[in-house]
Amino acid sequence: MSLQQSSGADNGPLRTKVHTSTVVTHLGRSRGAMAAPMPRRACVACSELRVTRARPVTIANDTMRERGATIVLEASYWPADTSEPVLESTVGGVLRAAAAATPNGLALTAGVADPRARRQWTYAELLDEAERAARSLVSKFEPGEHIAIWAHNIPEWVILEYAIGLAGLVLVTVNPALRPDEVKYVLTQSKAAGLFHVESFRDQSLARIVETLASDLPELRTVVSFSDWGKFLDAGDPETVLPEVLPDDPAQIQYTSGTTGFPKGARLHHRGITNNARFITNSYSKGAHCLLTPMPLFHTGGCVMGVLGACSDRQHLVLVEYFDPALVLELIETYRVEVAGGVPTMLIAMINHPDFAARDISSLTAVGSGGAMVPPGLVRNIEDSLGVKFVIVYGQTEMSPILTMTRKDDDLEDRCSTVGHPMAAWEVQVVDPVSGEIVAPGIEGEICSRGYGNMIDYFDMPEKTAETIDPDGWLHSGDLGTMDERGYVRITGRLKDMIIRGGENIFPAEIENRLFAHPSIANVAVVGVPDETWGEQVGAVVQLAEGATLDIAALNAFCRETLASHKVPRLWYRTDDYPLTGSGKVQKYVLVEQISKGTLQPFTG
Repeated sequence: MSLQQSSGADNGPLRTKVHTSTVVTHLGRSRGAMAAPMPRRACVACSELRVTRARPVTIANDTMRERGATIVLEASYWPADTSEPVLESTVGGVLRAAAAATPNGLALTAGVADPRARRQWTYAELLDEAERAARSLVSKFEPGEHIAIWAHNIPEWVILEYAIGLAGLVLVTVNPALRPDEVKYVLTQSKAAGLFHVESFRDQSLARIVETLASDLPELRTVVSFSDWGKFLDAGDPETVLPEVLPDDPAQIQYTSGTTGFPKGARLHHRGITNNARFITNSYSKGAHCLLTPMPLFHTGGCVMGVLGACSDRQHLVLVEYFDPALVLELIETYRVEVAGGVPTMLIAMINHPDFAARDISSLTAVGSGGAMVPPGLVRNIEDSLGVKFVIVYGQTEMSPILTMTRKDDDLEDRCSTVGHPMAAWEVQVVDPVSGEIVAPGIEGEICSRGYGNMIDYFDMPEKTAETIDPDGWLHSGDLGTMDERGYVRITGRLKDMIIRGGENIFPAEIENRLFAHPSIANVAVVGVPDETWGEQVGAVVQLAEGATLDIAALNAFCRETLASHKVPRLWYRTDDYPLTGSGKVQKYVLVEQISKGTLQPFTG
């Protein structure tokens, strides 16, 4: 940041006035773009940033950190920190750089259950196979065409991700758990010209589904089974010159998880995903030798944060084929994993597994999570159980994907109760959902982002794109939250999740955080249940801790200690199996449907 000191008394706080035209860089423009002022609807051009030495915190500006200063905001707007550069990088370029720097370094291990079947690649071997695959792709597809991968976490997925990037094509990620109608929608809407698939996944034959759907997919002209991967590699001409790929080119179409309904395809560019992965790694696992990801590759948590993040720092990536808590614990022990991640449901399963106490996981230095609200109680539980620092990331697929994150050197309260402050090169603001005006620190509003990582668009959905990205380039997340005077962000809920009971606005996250602190509760989701009198009632769908019983009177009393009466759940439901998206988020709309249909019965004991 470029700062100018204003005069003031020696014994007063150091005051610094920042004009937005000097600190805000519109990173979505071409290389070498000049700094751009804030738009009129979000202008804070004459607001002040007060800097005081009273209490040091981790901040985005290195110069200020060296001076032991604290940034204090007077509006919920964080200007882009440009101290870390946004590189003109591509997916293929990141792999080539890693292979050139550490050709013999271990790059990838297939984390399958049978240790004898665990294949491995060095960075040189990974690049060689990716380039072979890219040459084969170029012989079949034109630059810019869309190639879908319908598979679970197999190493060939990673190789093909790099190959698609090297060939100037666009990767379409497909959840292997999708049913025929769902995959038909994704392949049709994305206009996929090619499809790579595994033969089967869990209880369904993907090969048979593809064969059945083929006649209804006129855009799809090439289908390759991963069982024929060797033949596919051999089909390329070794003399083929791969095309030039630019950082602005589309790299992926990622379909939103569908927590509230039909998915949209967020189109992400090379610059966004490669830099976001690098910034995450720099803040979270820089210098680690081994990173483990159980996150599905069809999700940005797997193919961006995991794959590209590890590659950006030349780390060894242990790719978990299927999430199984016992397998993950064994892999951490075997490969001396230093950094691991996963959504909250995965971490809960790991620490509650019978093998947890028997495994040597002392190599771990950090564990990260995101993709869903992380209750403070879980943060404390993870840190106490693992003896490591817990890092929380927040973002969306549309943001490539991470916007804010806590740091390992944040204090416990910040690690437990916030999602950190914005990462490098992001502008972030919290605005009133109605007026669009920036709110004061600590006031709830909608979180918005602008910068290098915002998606290009929702593919072939201009109206949905316009609803999400405004004319000034701000991406409206649909998430409610606050930003404190230091820039630390708290997530308070979703605009669409808000419960309106008798005219009162109620946000589920507040209630979930309270309930998660109760020892009888292993997991909880709070939803609005339709009610003729109140419009909606507060319903809590709980998963009990092992051996616990559901004592509603005790839970009501526990809630009333910190929550107003109208926020205390009136309806209680018990489940051991939440409906989840492929990335591990609870599908609350499905819970409401289950309640409406009587699948989930209220507990009255």
